[in-house]
Amino acid sequence: MQLVYFLLATAIGLVIPLQAAVNNHVRLLIGGSTVLAALVSFAVGTLVLAIAAIATGQRWAGLANLSHASAWQLSGGVLGAFFVFGSTLIAPRIGVAAMISLIIAGQVCASLLFDRFGILGMPLRDIGGWRMLGALLVVVGVALVNFGDRLPH
Repeated sequence: MQLVYFLLATAIGLVIPLQAAVNNHVRLLIGGSTVLAALVSFAVGTLVLAIAAIATGQRWAGLANLSHASAWQLSGGVLGAFFVFGSTLIAPRIGVAAMISLIIAGQVCASLLFDRFGILGMPLRDIGGWRMLGALLVVVGVALVNFGDRLPH
């Protein structure tokens, strides 16, 4: 069963560059507004999720509990908007590979902290030497993706 989750995570990683490129085309189509392109992306995503919720028989009544949510519990939408807006803005300026490599480095560093300290109730996992080496290799990879073409051959 774990394999399914690993494959799903890989698939998500594969579509992030595609999402940035698609959103950039929407931005160009609608006159250059990054904010509106991100809005279109979220609107389409919201529609797809609503259809999926209906199709899978989700219990909509549970949404009533949102009136008890703290602001931080609703911040996922803000964070998602920041990601979609940011990737739509950045991809055409620095390139998809540079952008994604930097995003991955940030994700790995933040993820290690979430694992180590159990931030927001995530399960605790030690960082350890091998995981630190993995993070270092990601940082080296980011440097090579972003500046490798400037190194002597």
